[in-house]
Amino acid sequence: MSKFYDELMNGLTEAVQIQKGELKGRKVIYDISPVKNYNNIQIKQIRTSSGMTQKVFAEYIGVSKKTVEAWENGTNHPSGSAKRLISLLEDGKSGILPFLRKKELKA
Repeated sequence: MSKFYDELMNGLTEAVQIQKGELKGRKVIYDISPVKNYNNIQIKQIRTSSGMTQKVFAEYIGVSKKTVEAWENGTNHPSGSAKRLISLLEDGKSGILPFLRKKELKA
């Protein structure tokens, strides 16, 4: 049969065994860090240290360039999801994102 069918049958077999007490169920616990707040100076520092212009940073976050300008001026503040993306840049983990690819240009 197909791989999908085999995985589905294995899952159902495990579920029946767990229900009968023949197999102990698995539990996954996630420890989620709180969303970090960023001030205007930190946002600009993270953006510049990542080598991004305001336009590129805006495209990365999914907002307009005007929004990034407002964040960096301290007029507005990023939302929770934007702060999570900023934290990935800050931690140097942006390379795990499938939509972000850095291209080096030869002079």
